[in-house]
Amino acid sequence: MPAQPDAVNLRVPFQAPSASVVRRELRNWLESKGFEGETVDDARVVVSELVGNSVRHAAPLPVNDIAVSWALEGSDLVISVSDGGGTTSPQVVSTERSAISGRGLSIVEALVDRWWVDSDRGQTTVHVRIPLQG
Repeated sequence: MPAQPDAVNLRVPFQAPSASVVRRELRNWLESKGFEGETVDDARVVVSELVGNSVRHAAPLPVNDIAVSWALEGSDLVISVSDGGGTTSPQVVSTERSAISGRGLSIVEALVDRWWVDSDRGQTTVHVRIPLQG
């Protein structure tokens, strides 16, 4: 797929605080495009979960980072988060209501139109497609 002229591509350190950096960048970008409210909040939750899952469950890319990108495709926001992959493929897991963790991809699944995983040459990328309302 050719690069979108207005796509954002970030490389962030492979550490938990990177989620807040990415959330802030995405919020600023979406607001600059005229989006606000719940649309922005949902997208921030999704990207935060994806970055957090990378740090918790995967390995970094070769330079100890994570690649995060997003772009508008029609009326959808497509976000991609790439890491060095883990021992298992990202998947929704069943958890008890009282569980402290394990709900990340369930939350993502509830907020996006669809999500999918690509794995190639030691790199795993989780993509999500979020319909946006202006």
